[in-house]
Amino acid sequence: MAALPNSPLVPVEEYLNTIYDPDVEYVDGVLVERNVGDWLHALIQSNVLFALRRKYPHLKVVAELRSSVTGTRYRLPDVCALLAAPKTRYLLDAAFLVVEVLSESDVMSVVIEKLREYANKGVPNIWLIDPRLRLLCVYSGAALVEIEGEVIATADGAVELSRSEIFAE
Repeated sequence: MAALPNSPLVPVEEYLNTIYDPDVEYVDGVLVERNVGDWLHALIQSNVLFALRRKYPHLKVVAELRSSVTGTRYRLPDVCALLAAPKTRYLLDAAFLVVEVLSESDVMSVVIEKLREYANKGVPNIWLIDPRLRLLCVYSGAALVEIEGEVIATADGAVELSRSEIFAE
């Protein structure tokens, strides 16, 4: 994930009213590319999205919704689940669940920064999935904890997915 080359500072209003292809994140006025587009990332992202939608129809589950984490930072979670649809075109409130799927070229310090931002925003459930190593992790209390069992779940246990649902080919 890198800033777009020669990217001048962009006002937040311009970012929110511009369509980027592929979409980019917004970090303190700088447009930041995301590492997406490879097969494993796309497969796991779609598996999580569809499994959550199928099992939990009361949730609003979407991919890559622009989400405010601070006044000057917007992230694009790979998948987020909301208890209600946002009142604006993008998410200003904390999601119920954010899922980040690692790409092979992701830098862990940048990923941890994003996870911290979600937590500081008040997201109660943050999952990190590594498709290559088939790892499931939960970020909670400033710690990234690997799930060793067959199921990853929200803190209250109300939402869960199995390894077979996530890693289905």
